[in-house]
Amino acid sequence: MPSRGRFRPGRRGVTAAVVAAVLPGSLLLGAAGAGAAPAVPVVTGPITGGNGVPVILSTSFDLAQFGYVREEFVMRGDATAYAPTAPLTEDGRWQVTPTSTAPYVTRLVVVRPIDRADFNGTVFVEWLNVTAGADSAVSWTQSHLELLREGAAWVGVSAQAVGVQGAQSVAPGAAPGGLRGSDPARYGTLTHPGDSYSYDIFTQAARAVRGEGGVAPLGDLRPKRLVATGESQSATRLVTYINAVQPLAEAYDGFLVHSRFGSAAALSQSPLPDVPAPLPARLRTDLDAPVLVFQTEGDVGPLGSAAARQPDTKRIRTWEVAGTAHADVYTTLGFTDVGDGSAERALLDYTNLSRGPLNCTTPINAGPQYAVLMAGVSHLDRWVRGGAAPPKGAPLQVTEGPGRVTGGRTVPSYVVARDPDGVALGGIRTPFVDAPRAALTGETNEGGSFCGLFGTTRAFDAATLARRYPTREAFLEQFRRSAKQAVRAGFLLPEEAERMVAASNRVPYGG
Repeated sequence: MPSRGRFRPGRRGVTAAVVAAVLPGSLLLGAAGAGAAPAVPVVTGPITGGNGVPVILSTSFDLAQFGYVREEFVMRGDATAYAPTAPLTEDGRWQVTPTSTAPYVTRLVVVRPIDRADFNGTVFVEWLNVTAGADSAVSWTQSHLELLREGAAWVGVSAQAVGVQGAQSVAPGAAPGGLRGSDPARYGTLTHPGDSYSYDIFTQAARAVRGEGGVAPLGDLRPKRLVATGESQSATRLVTYINAVQPLAEAYDGFLVHSRFGSAAALSQSPLPDVPAPLPARLRTDLDAPVLVFQTEGDVGPLGSAAARQPDTKRIRTWEVAGTAHADVYTTLGFTDVGDGSAERALLDYTNLSRGPLNCTTPINAGPQYAVLMAGVSHLDRWVRGGAAPPKGAPLQVTEGPGRVTGGRTVPSYVVARDPDGVALGGIRTPFVDAPRAALTGETNEGGSFCGLFGTTRAFDAATLARRYPTREAFLEQFRRSAKQAVRAGFLLPEEAERMVAASNRVPYGG
């Protein structure tokens, strides 16, 4: 499979290797919405101090060897909350109006090309995930190789109160005080008025990235397109943002909704009035901005996002990926993946199955979510530029299962249909499921904490392998053929397919 050759000189074969005093500034007021001036934040930085590095769960290799730099900025202003003017409906066509405002001080983490000539004009702005009690850059970690190859920039936004001020720690290693507690010298001046204001904070982040807040977080780079991204609980907030706020703010040019659930985040919550989203909550279909909804097996089945399924439109595409889980082995491998093939070898070596960072009861999912996501990111970028929409993907085959009680209401779940060896039927296909040596699922794992999100991997025994493949070479040929088909279909990029094929030749066959 020929390489696209998109790494600029010096970027292939790369090896792995900022809040002091916040400057005071005036708060520029104004609620986003009809008849009101857009609120523009004040940005200061790049900032240093404290322990010397941004606090964020993200990639940890030397970005300079890719021609990139990571910096951190403080963003401050007054944020607006919203209230519905009519009941929130399942079709997502919500009507809201600005209500109260409150001051905030938060941070932005910026990853950008050092050389302006290397910048492709696209900025992916990620709503950082706070489920574990700390800011986590999940979508960046899963798709960073594609962004680095293409010369895109990335900005992580601490949009929610937990990320800034913390809550009771819910994951091992997460500081209970959020950014303020993890590095008081660096982040002690940050403050957040509550998640009802998070949507406008995310809008103001877009204005900051476009250089409207004084200091330009991208330096001398001039962004042409902003794509909003968010994974899991952040995806639920993006759904609410798309349905309620984007029609007013028009701040983003496209959206990547990564691993959503069947409902969406509350529009407003305590101490303001509680305004929960309906279940299901589908995306409104009258937006101009393209939306790619990217779903794993675990999202569609056990986590119940199938309840919010909707047909593809001119502006909405949904991908459901067979053999993947909400979280997986690459969730941690991605921190150090520089594209040298070691991640693929680890994923395909079923003689050394991982129980994950939480030591779950059984081996966790070793599927290719990251690789298909990178293809989705590539298509979405082209789509936002005015190019063709991403290819349509077949849905996973599911049947309705027992509901589960969450947050005081019953949430549906679904059962993914499987072949006799446990491989999912339907969905977007890759060599991991069409030339399998293991059953990769998004089903609930055991072991407490977040193990339920990590899916499972069950390696085939010798008898199953012999029934599927007469010889090891027969398996390798089927794996190569499936990889080529996935590239032709647009669901894998050549770089990831090449590394998968190379790894399949190098790992123990198994059985």
